[in-house]
Amino acid sequence: MSTGTNRDSRDSRGGDRGAGGEFAEKVVKVRRCATVVKGGRRFSFAGLVVVGNGRGKVGCGYAKANEVPPAVEKAIKDGMKNLIEVPVESGTIPHRVEGVSGTAKVILLPASPGTGIIAGAAVRAVCESAGIRDVLTKAHGSTNPVNLVKAALVALKQLRTRSEVERLRGVSLS
Repeated sequence: MSTGTNRDSRDSRGGDRGAGGEFAEKVVKVRRCATVVKGGRRFSFAGLVVVGNGRGKVGCGYAKANEVPPAVEKAIKDGMKNLIEVPVESGTIPHRVEGVSGTAKVILLPASPGTGIIAGAAVRAVCESAGIRDVLTKAHGSTNPVNLVKAALVALKQLRTRSEVERLRGVSLS
């Protein structure tokens, strides 16, 4: 199951993690893999983490290590490398978008103020980290958290504001 913990942007030694001390991390999933060797089982761990500043920047990281804390730390570093900018208008998204990753398909719909984030654990972590407060979501196909997070990020990359579309097309949409 997903842990959904929100880790503080400062580590236990009191220092900032990297240059982005303003980013919060959410551990979406920690997976355990066992390799059978002569002496017994050897475990390794994979961590899926969503990082975001709550003001339109969000990214995800996936990393493996022999213990959980190093896997999560590596995933946070990976997530900081893969940040995207999300246009958030009055707490929701500008328009309907769909994202696909593998066999997971995520649909994001704008919602009126006060609706909240109607989403499963993986997509909820992405929306909260991006600073989206009101959104309706639906996931079709695979329920794999890795693919759901990636599909949600693919969908968020497609978002355009009205002014951006007007500028790109060279016309007025009013």
